[in-house]
Amino acid sequence: MKICIALTKGRLEEQFLNYFRTLSYNIDPLVNKGRKLSVETENFQFIFAKGVDVATYVEHGIADIGIIGEDILLEYQPDVYNLLPLPFGKCRFSLAEQEKKGVKRKQKRTIATKYPNVTTDFFRKKGESVDIVKLEGSVELAPLLGLADAIVDIVETGTTLRENGLIVTEDIHWISARCIANRSSLKIKRELITPLIEAIVPKEEIR
Repeated sequence: MKICIALTKGRLEEQFLNYFRTLSYNIDPLVNKGRKLSVETENFQFIFAKGVDVATYVEHGIADIGIIGEDILLEYQPDVYNLLPLPFGKCRFSLAEQEKKGVKRKQKRTIATKYPNVTTDFFRKKGESVDIVKLEGSVELAPLLGLADAIVDIVETGTTLRENGLIVTEDIHWISARCIANRSSLKIKRELITPLIEAIVPKEEIR
């Protein structure tokens, strides 16, 4: 019996594998996998998917463990066990807009975002009513083209914002990569999963 780990493709995949290597796990079969979306090693089966799909695979028991950005958990709230934070993938949800000195702010703003649920919750807590436009691509375009007054997005270095004339006006939530688990797998494969979790993080930090 192997543990199935779903990895978010791209930067988180690379960061996790580098971290996994420091824990003395062999990741050689994963480094030159080409376009393979599933790779087996001696103890694990790895599958590679988009972040939202990682959550779905874990929720439905296809994968036992998932490595995912906390943004997915906050936006979609999948029915998974949110095990612990990981020491990479650190960034933040931020509100950003064009710097308009001396321009009076409209009473009701339009906010462009890939994360309508996070954005709605943020402005509800502020007591501000806004119109939300959901975009899938580069939300930085929306203020430049007049579609929105501001954006809510994930910010790591802020370079993309600056290059498009936007500034962060408020930080909403600091986030990181997370290790999630299927609820049933934690019971059925407990003897296999526990050593893995203990290797990933000190036992006293597991919650």
